[in-house]
Amino acid sequence: MIMGTRPAPDGSTRAAVLRAHDQPLTLEDIALPERCEPGAVLVRIGCATLCATDVHLWRGAMSFPGMLPMVLGHEMTGTVEAVGVGAIDALGRTLRVGDRIGWSESTCGSCYACTVLRRPVGCVDRGYGFRQRSDRWPYATAGLAEFAYVGPRAEKVLVPDDVPDTWAACAGCAVKTVLHAFDRAGGVRPGAEVVVQGAGALGLVAGAMAKASGARTVITIGGPAGRLELAREFGADVVIGLDGDPDGRREEVLAATRGRGADLVLDLAGAPGVGAEAVELAAFGGTFVIVGSTGPTPERLPLGTVMGKELNVVGSLNGDVGDYHRAVEFLRDFRQRFDWDRLFAEPVGLSGASEALAAMGRQEQVKAVVHPWLP
Repeated sequence: MIMGTRPAPDGSTRAAVLRAHDQPLTLEDIALPERCEPGAVLVRIGCATLCATDVHLWRGAMSFPGMLPMVLGHEMTGTVEAVGVGAIDALGRTLRVGDRIGWSESTCGSCYACTVLRRPVGCVDRGYGFRQRSDRWPYATAGLAEFAYVGPRAEKVLVPDDVPDTWAACAGCAVKTVLHAFDRAGGVRPGAEVVVQGAGALGLVAGAMAKASGARTVITIGGPAGRLELAREFGADVVIGLDGDPDGRREEVLAATRGRGADLVLDLAGAPGVGAEAVELAAFGGTFVIVGSTGPTPERLPLGTVMGKELNVVGSLNGDVGDYHRAVEFLRDFRQRFDWDRLFAEPVGLSGASEALAAMGRQEQVKAVVHPWLP
């Protein structure tokens, strides 16, 4: 018996389960653990926001053997319904039934990256909800369910009362990923010229973060047109669509940067050819941060140009609980300057999750929102 409020009389939770790629999710009752381990909590999901990774997993563009069946959703927040002995958040605060929390993925705490490097994003057993099959213990660990089990090694953070559920959920991947990328780049020098490749959620947040950090010019490259207009609202001084060719986009970037190119280029798109184009857009001595190119497809880079421009090329992988905590604070601190709610679509229930994934795939929504308790 789980300590605390019982989530369901039969020890199960309603969830939208992915059983076949590129097919509608199926609504099912899946098991919940019978107890919370020490340090673990059970959460009643209040909100899940969908990520492009969820779309790729749903379509099968990202897959691995034996992954199905599974529950998607790794951006979520909720209210603690049951607690294991000694459950605390990342700042050492005791967690109690009724607390609202967000959480970062779990790490093993004992591998080389966790212990020697002190860089948990490199953990060899870094756990996401989408790495967990829904028919194996602990069953419900992801966002597209009424309840989620948050294990002992998942880094939990109490969410401030004035932070909406959508913001807290989005901070758990999209916003912390961008913040980590800026850290990997060494930050934004005041007066810098910044190019953001991609106008999805990460690109929009990156434009806002660059402008808030003191960039002189923020240039967003992407589409469709509606997202570019939103990019302007989020700090972009110049927006460039994808209807032209790389040479034309380079000329537009040079015109906007007084012929120098960009001090910082962030790949938040992951599209074919984005790396080679980024190198051409960068100024001498600039930095190119690779965030969006996550697939196995090889990408060609003009190494002679990298050498000749003395570029810094940096990879950035998601983020850790520190990035999550600071992501929430960033959203709070700049809530008067940027209308974060513009990122989110109208919420749907679990029955609408399949169409929400499809709408994101068609680029009709920036961030789909699922409230599991809606019809």
